[in-house]
Amino acid sequence: MAKQNKQTAGTFRDGIEGRIKVVSVLLFLFGAALIARLAFLQIIQHDTLVAKSEKQYLSTVKTHFGRGIIYDRNLNELARNVETESVYINPSEIFDRKATARILSATLKLDPDQVRKKISSKKHFVWIKRKSPLHEVAELKKSGLSGVGYVSEQKRFYPKRELAASVLGFVGMDNQGLAGIEHAYQAKLKGATFRQVMERDARGRNIQPVEGLRNSNLRNYDLALTLDEVIQFTTEYHLKKQVEHFKADSGMAVVMNPHTGEIYAMANVPQFNPNRYGAFPQQVWKNNIIASSYEPGSIFKPIVAAAALDKGLARPQDIFFCENGKMEIGNVHIGEASDHKFGWLTMRDIIAKSSNIGAIKIAQQVGREPFYEYIRKFGFGEKSGLSLPGESKGQLKEQKAWNKLSLASISFGHEIAVTPIQMVSALAAIANGGNLMEPRITHSLIKDGRVIEQFKPEKIRRVISEKTSRQLVEILKSVVKTGTGKKAALEGIDVAGKTGTAQKYNTKTQSYSKTEFISSFIGFAPADSPRLVILVMIDNPKGLHWGSVVAAPVFRQIAKKALRYLNVPSSKERVFILDRA
Repeated sequence: MAKQNKQTAGTFRDGIEGRIKVVSVLLFLFGAALIARLAFLQIIQHDTLVAKSEKQYLSTVKTHFGRGIIYDRNLNELARNVETESVYINPSEIFDRKATARILSATLKLDPDQVRKKISSKKHFVWIKRKSPLHEVAELKKSGLSGVGYVSEQKRFYPKRELAASVLGFVGMDNQGLAGIEHAYQAKLKGATFRQVMERDARGRNIQPVEGLRNSNLRNYDLALTLDEVIQFTTEYHLKKQVEHFKADSGMAVVMNPHTGEIYAMANVPQFNPNRYGAFPQQVWKNNIIASSYEPGSIFKPIVAAAALDKGLARPQDIFFCENGKMEIGNVHIGEASDHKFGWLTMRDIIAKSSNIGAIKIAQQVGREPFYEYIRKFGFGEKSGLSLPGESKGQLKEQKAWNKLSLASISFGHEIAVTPIQMVSALAAIANGGNLMEPRITHSLIKDGRVIEQFKPEKIRRVISEKTSRQLVEILKSVVKTGTGKKAALEGIDVAGKTGTAQKYNTKTQSYSKTEFISSFIGFAPADSPRLVILVMIDNPKGLHWGSVVAAPVFRQIAKKALRYLNVPSSKERVFILDRA
């Protein structure tokens, strides 16, 4: 019996030990699996899990601060930033969705259907309105709505509204420059982007911002332009007034310093307000002075005269027979723009009276290849180098592609398309003694109130000799004194310039219109010591269309006020100053 009990006890102990071994093995395997799992989670999937964790409990919102200020040449602000607030919602926190939607849409002036759609979202963070006006936000905060939050941001603001809008451009909601200088200098002006982190609870509700914005005034660079606010306003005012008076489609005007290439004014009409650019048609945003090209008409005649004089192929007093107003090349009959029937004219009078046939005779004297060479030297057929986006190089056929009529047509500004900036740069070369200067719209880069880079004048090349320049100045003075440009004359200050009236080419009919014209005047003053070159172009004026009547008076008004503003004395004032000295 005792023996049997002993055997039973041994069997029991063996069973217990076996179970312990099994449990130990199971515990060991469980522990090993747990350690392996922890290692997998902590080491291999660490980054993935952290990202998921942050997504679950944190919401990151990008905000933009400190975009660089844009100034005119005298450091008057043309573009700056204003403090604003953006409104967001957490739909899960909104108790009365109908009432909240009604208040949000009414206060923030939003589409009610769009607001209701956003409130129905399953997301925990939804923008309602970015960069809202502060008065709207202040009114909304009075409502004390649940589930509505606010984030501080800065908004781009153009204090002068339409002034120089086509030059400045505008920025998008995320402070990205979308047009003009804002786009061209995005890398310098962009400011700083901050990430505002919003802490969330287990249900995804926003609790509070846990990381505020630092250095909210930080910005990369400020930028000063060559524009002068006063001259820009004067130019826009008189151009707009004339476009409206003649019910024209559009108008353009440029004011340049001929010696440095600095642009003091660049105006386009119709205008737009960059503070609310989306309210205007996209075609109005376009800076036609650089982006569009036009057949220049008679304002191109000084180019053929320059080629003839510089090559020594003609002199100002040389005479040419102008065929009594009618000329035939091939099967094409060419006449004068007006009803004049000119006989013999000097080169001076051909330009002063704007004879098409006379210009053809000068071009024939120059020849195809030399004429083409000078057109290229003056910068036509290539971009000017101006630091604005979207510049066109115009349209100039290779000389080998010219037909029998090309030499004649181009001599008086047809069969070639130029941009206004090319045209004003070319006349500046005539005015300044013969050098083609690179046009400039940027004056300097500024950091922390200190100029760190100043953009200097750049000479591209010499185009004509100083002698040729002086001869052309005298010829162009006669245009204003005795020729077609009398309405551009200034009291006490000599003006040199040229009128132009170009028929617009109809691509549908492939012929020149008899009712639509580009009216223009280009000139500089004072003629013998030029401070300003000014181009005025008015597209499709109604009624009268001659450049002498439509564009020349605008030149006169701009030049008169700009020269007075720049303290340029008249001839009488110069005599008085010398007498006093």
